[in-house]
Amino acid sequence: MKDEELLFFQAMPEMLPVYERLKRRLDSAYPDMGVKVSKTQISLKNRHVFAAVSLPWRRLKAWPEKYVLVSFGLGRRLENPRIVQAAEPYPGRWTHHVLLEKPEDVDEELMDWLDLAYGFAMTK
Repeated sequence: MKDEELLFFQAMPEMLPVYERLKRRLDSAYPDMGVKVSKTQISLKNRHVFAAVSLPWRRLKAWPEKYVLVSFGLGRRLENPRIVQAAEPYPGRWTHHVLLEKPEDVDEELMDWLDLAYGFAMTK
């Protein structure tokens, strides 16, 4: 893991283990995956960004105080209670958001969605 990824979690270090587990699983599945760290998110990409990781930047009433937000794009909307928000910013492109509070939240279901997102980004 790059130093800039570690620094990204400086404001909320207790969420780093969640990201570490996610990153390990993604690195294993996609050894050529690119990572770009910016002020507000960590972008995960192949030819294009297929997912992003961010931390809370404002408090939403129904959401927990601390979490890692994983966002990913697909060509269709997924319906699942774990998906806290979904939006269609462009026709045929749905952005989904999932909250992760603990490393165990990085499970097969999430990895299946990220695999779909990885494939979707490759088709753009």
